[in-house]
Amino acid sequence: MPMKIATLLIAGLLFTGSVFAQKGVEDGSKYGHGEDSLRCLENLSLYYEYYKQKNYAEAFPKWEIAFNECPASNKNLYSHGERIVEGLYKKEKDAAKKAEYYDLLMKVYDQRAKYFGSDRKYPTAYIMGKKAITMLRYNRNNPEVIKEAQPLLEDGFKQLGAKTQPPALLTYMANSVAMYKMDALSGEKLVEVYTNVTTTLGKQKDATKEANKPKLQEVINQVEGLFAQSGAANCETLAEIFGPQLAEHTTDLDWLKRVNRLLVKGDCDESELFYQSSEYLHNIEPSASSAFGLSHMYMKTGDTDKAVEFLNEAITLEEDPTSKAKYHNTLGLIYMSKKQYSQTRAEARKAIALRGDWGAPYILIGKAYAAGAASYGSKEFEKKTVYWAAVDQFVKAKSVDAEAVAEANENIALYSQYFPNTEEIFFQGLKVGDSYKVEGWIGVTTTVRAKK
Repeated sequence: MPMKIATLLIAGLLFTGSVFAQKGVEDGSKYGHGEDSLRCLENLSLYYEYYKQKNYAEAFPKWEIAFNECPASNKNLYSHGERIVEGLYKKEKDAAKKAEYYDLLMKVYDQRAKYFGSDRKYPTAYIMGKKAITMLRYNRNNPEVIKEAQPLLEDGFKQLGAKTQPPALLTYMANSVAMYKMDALSGEKLVEVYTNVTTTLGKQKDATKEANKPKLQEVINQVEGLFAQSGAANCETLAEIFGPQLAEHTTDLDWLKRVNRLLVKGDCDESELFYQSSEYLHNIEPSASSAFGLSHMYMKTGDTDKAVEFLNEAITLEEDPTSKAKYHNTLGLIYMSKKQYSQTRAEARKAIALRGDWGAPYILIGKAYAAGAASYGSKEFEKKTVYWAAVDQFVKAKSVDAEAVAEANENIALYSQYFPNTEEIFFQGLKVGDSYKVEGWIGVTTTVRAKK
């Protein structure tokens, strides 16, 4: 047989063989051809049966064959694979094997983007967002992973916009804060991220069903909390960024709301930008933060009646319990300045009911008790007993809030000086450690203590 004809015959046989046995990963088909297509279909079926039973250990080897040999077979191969591999990763104790599962999990996302990145509902941007969330779930304190995840989250947001899933938006904000704290992101960029994320979440909340609104509001609250605690939300930075923009946004409701809420979260009550934005905002659409801003402005001018009016409006309009607690406590401070001590306590207690881990309202009640001691009872001893009740509140403040410890201790040291001495206690038929009821508007039971 001539050499040329023999060569062609061999080539033909090789080609024929490849048709009858070729993997999908080799020729780009869904299942491959010949025996390999049967192998693919068989493993797809076998892994799925175990997957439905959540038997990921048995599902894994069959799934892995399909994943490697027919990656274009179907989209579920990846969503199922994500759960299978992550399930095995979580249970694995061996560090080296755990690392292998993690690398494979990353490959699941990358390979899904390669073969199904053009999917209309779940495109590459969505897939990479999920990848970033998983990366950070297991490596949230790794600076390199934080940096690697940031462009995935940022690009995903740029491409998906309003369609970005809330978990991805929350992760984008959290990772941006981490980047800022690593000096890898500027304060101005963090404000931009915060603005974009909260605006998007706000639009999603407006467009969603009523039943879903509380969940989205919770995400918004978490985003605001992250920003407020980031260190970038300081009053000086906010004024530098937003101050020059105010003149162009005096009728821009969304902008005014966002900036005003930022200033409230940042405790920028003394900021001129806060007063101005509050006034513009309140003229367009009264809100809790704008009403609070105006109340603070009237407090500065000494018009406490107007301040109380706007604070009550802020309380009525506010949905966030943390902010509402702040408004009640501020109202208590106004009543304190007017020597209306029972009303001071009433507002402080409302703040405590909303935020029991905050020490400031307890300190306010303690100061109200101490301030009212001079007018309590008819005997000197009775007046001194009020300081027991006052100190109880300071002790409570530092027990619930670590940030209140220093101020609480100062007040404990100050007002403990006014306790009755041992002799006075004895002549009242009492002894240290006894229970004692402070009557009148205070109406609390306390413990007998002697001045040291």
